[in-house]
Amino acid sequence: MTTTPSTPVRTLGTGPGLPVSALGLGCMGMSGMYGDSDRAESLATVHAALEAGITLLDTGDFYGMGHNELLIGEALRSLSADLRERTLISVKFGALRDVDGAFLGYDGRPAAVRTFAAYSLQRLGTDHIDIYRIARVDPDVPIEETVGAIADLVRAGHVRHIGLSEAGPDTIRRAAATAPITDLQIEYSLISRGIEDEILPVCRELGIGVTAYGVLSRGLISGHWQPDRPLGTRDFRGATPRFRGDNLRHNLGLVEQLRALAGERGCSVAQLAIAWVLARGEDIVPLVGARTRKRLSEALGALDVTLDDGDLAAIEAAVPPGAAAGERYPESQMAHLDSEKKSS
Repeated sequence: MTTTPSTPVRTLGTGPGLPVSALGLGCMGMSGMYGDSDRAESLATVHAALEAGITLLDTGDFYGMGHNELLIGEALRSLSADLRERTLISVKFGALRDVDGAFLGYDGRPAAVRTFAAYSLQRLGTDHIDIYRIARVDPDVPIEETVGAIADLVRAGHVRHIGLSEAGPDTIRRAAATAPITDLQIEYSLISRGIEDEILPVCRELGIGVTAYGVLSRGLISGHWQPDRPLGTRDFRGATPRFRGDNLRHNLGLVEQLRALAGERGCSVAQLAIAWVLARGEDIVPLVGARTRKRLSEALGALDVTLDDGDLAAIEAAVPPGAAAGERYPESQMAHLDSEKKSS
């Protein structure tokens, strides 16, 4: 195992691609999805990430019903001009929610795309969004229409790049035939490797980058999760199969195997798991969902961890594909994942 002296940069997509920091900051957890969060610490964490060289902030207009975009907008207003210029914002749109926060489906109609974008620009306080994507493919609207509407926003200068989220191989191909696609955002971690069979090869064939979320499986493989940790009603992990009952006990057993490997290599479990995703290819950018400066600092340490072939073999022997117990989302949400559908 060796170390790298500086924060690397990776490029999402081709012709032209979008250079970004090798790690991005996923901001969802700062807006209630994992229970209560501290506003001041959230703002401080965003600032610390940008000052440390992270350039990519990922959000969704439905995180906290707009709260997350307002938070990021507030953080951006107090940045130096130079730091603000380097900051890139990725936004997901399209999720429909009721007053209690329940999900009602997704809307990818062109008129809705334009409306969602207008509200996001207002909340963020920016004149453009760097990467714009529908959070889940709307089964009632052809992806060509949704992507075409984003392409119109690109031509108007309101959006710089088009992304996809949780899309399957056929949808990726159709989207890429409509307009240039910069990246696919999708869950990818040591215990969520479904993209490797079909989706990742299609992205590489088409020159589409990957922004990987859930690299620590929402904290499950961070090395910090305790089996008796209480989950409040506002923490959606309480309904996630991997965090429940025998599934949780099994999955935490995998973490203990990773802990032994991390100790031998002088890093934390979280750093080992993030470094594994970094090692999967220069076209993959992990998003770390740090909500505090302490967790951010730990995640950044993964950039100093380079895994050789022996390290990778040991990790995969400890946690082989399919080792996790339970699905990554509740059944009702799995049904919305175009990425889980078999290609035709």
